[in-house]
Amino acid sequence: MTSMPSTRRAATTKLPANAKNTSSAELATTLAWLEQNGSKKAREGMARYAIPTDKAFGISVVTLRAHGKRLGRDHDLAHALWKTGYYEARLLAMFVADPSRLTANEMDRWCAEFDSWSLCDTACLHLFDRTPHAWPKVKEWARSSDEFVRRAAFALVASLAVHDKRAPDAPFREALVLVERAAKDPRNFVKKAVNWALRSIGKRNATLHAAAIDVAERLTAEADPTARWIGKDALRELRGDAVRRRLAKKVKAG
Repeated sequence: MTSMPSTRRAATTKLPANAKNTSSAELATTLAWLEQNGSKKAREGMARYAIPTDKAFGISVVTLRAHGKRLGRDHDLAHALWKTGYYEARLLAMFVADPSRLTANEMDRWCAEFDSWSLCDTACLHLFDRTPHAWPKVKEWARSSDEFVRRAAFALVASLAVHDKRAPDAPFREALVLVERAAKDPRNFVKKAVNWALRSIGKRNATLHAAAIDVAERLTAEADPTARWIGKDALRELRGDAVRRRLAKKVKAG
């Protein structure tokens, strides 16, 4: 049975050298909140979804996101929370970190320590895609041999497809090339992110929908089973009525 992490031990974690504006009291208060809001039932649920629970309190992402809004942007606190190593502390760090202060090197350091799909996806959906380093990191991380770093590349593409409203089609067309290159990676957390990226690009607009369909069709013709799965699964959604109606509305709206 997984035991509750020790908040007393976490609260005395040495702050990073650059946490000049973060007091030990702020960190201790935040960690105490995490302990108070954790639950054994939630930790058991996390384990069923392949999320490590050895350093987890058991708090939903929805609850953490709401608490992050109450705390506001605090980049130094984000660093201090990350340094504790606790799962929810690291998730909360993604909600309070300041994307305007986040450097490319910081993204690399945090990405290298991802140990679950949920931490990876939360970082990409709520922080990394809001930085000017996002597209360069997509290209860099897509070449990585590390499972979660490579997942981050395609989770980031999926996030950008939804959140980067001003981006032209060109970077997404380039991302489709990366999708096709990575489509034979059989690792579970990579192939699902590659599929997610392909579907997200295809739902962005009519032009990219056609380009994504072309890629998915080529993948379904591959001998490789992972590539075929990615292609077939993407086609099911992209050819569905819901996506077609959504794209038709976008075309009509101009």
